[in-house]
Amino acid sequence: MSVLIEFAMFPTDKGESVSQYVSQVIKMIRESGFPYQLTAMGTIFETQEMNEALSVIQKAYDILSPHSQRIYSTVKFDIRKNTQNRIEGKIQSIEKIIGKTNH
Repeated sequence: MSVLIEFAMFPTDKGESVSQYVSQVIKMIRESGFPYQLTAMGTIFETQEMNEALSVIQKAYDILSPHSQRIYSTVKFDIRKNTQNRIEGKIQSIEKIIGKTNH
């Protein structure tokens, strides 16, 4: 199984820049060992099980919660059985058609 997650999570009461908080979440994802891709508007990561994906989301909240009275998040899931490594695979499918992308 492949559980692809695209999400953003950040405190809403810390002013214009929240990179010092978001960077803590990205560090946790990096240390989790799950494949991930940081984008300008969020982060994509891939797990093999839904409970692993939800655990990462919970840990992200746990990191941010002590610093804020309000946390904003968007989360999208793409769950597909009998497959894996879709972060790279989906990009490769497009690159076969149009050539190298900007990642």
